[in-house]
Amino acid sequence: MLSPSPLTAFSDRINSMTPANLPPLWQHYPDLQPYTPLVSKMEAYAAAIRHDGAQEAIWLLEHEAVYTGGTSAKPHDLLSPGKAPIIEVGRGGQWTWHGPGQRVAYVMLDLTRRGQDVRALVHALEGWIIASLANFGIAGQRRAGLPGIWVKNGESDSGLDKIAAIGIRISRWVSWHGISINLDPDLAAFDAIVPCGVSDGGVTSFANLGISASMDELDATLKAQFDRFFPLPAG
Repeated sequence: MLSPSPLTAFSDRINSMTPANLPPLWQHYPDLQPYTPLVSKMEAYAAAIRHDGAQEAIWLLEHEAVYTGGTSAKPHDLLSPGKAPIIEVGRGGQWTWHGPGQRVAYVMLDLTRRGQDVRALVHALEGWIIASLANFGIAGQRRAGLPGIWVKNGESDSGLDKIAAIGIRISRWVSWHGISINLDPDLAAFDAIVPCGVSDGGVTSFANLGISASMDELDATLKAQFDRFFPLPAG
């Protein structure tokens, strides 16, 4: 029996690479993004993954300044938000701030292929952040029962400040929303809220820790670490 020609074999391999079995598509938004239109676009894309088999995607961006409240947000944790818009959204979590100097990564994955386990997804997101921070010499850690990634603040052996937040939503086993990492935002913006409902601990950033890094460097590290925690499913 004749073996298929190299050209035929290559063509067959390309034809088998449907959006559903390709790695996630990474998209970078270079300008500040208004919150509501971008989230509407993300919701539509998540629906396309669910209904049309669209390729999974990771979107990297910075938002215009905004306070957002998740499904567990408490009114009394919104202290004095000032001029920034306040938007209640359907993701998990409580109050947070997005704005310039903060990298947001929206993660749209098909969990029917990757495992229908929300806790495993959150754990993988945490691991991804911790590994990415480690590349810059930052020792991020989890806190039992509390969301996000934390670093020691130097004020005491147990003092911790949050450097990254996680807020995810699952719609028919497609994830959307995602993570945020504080590179060099205006940390005073967080004084207007109780971030994620956690009063035991402050908020910090790369810059506040004395770490100089660019958004491009952070993005490259996030991309390099992603497959460790989200390997492409077989088949």
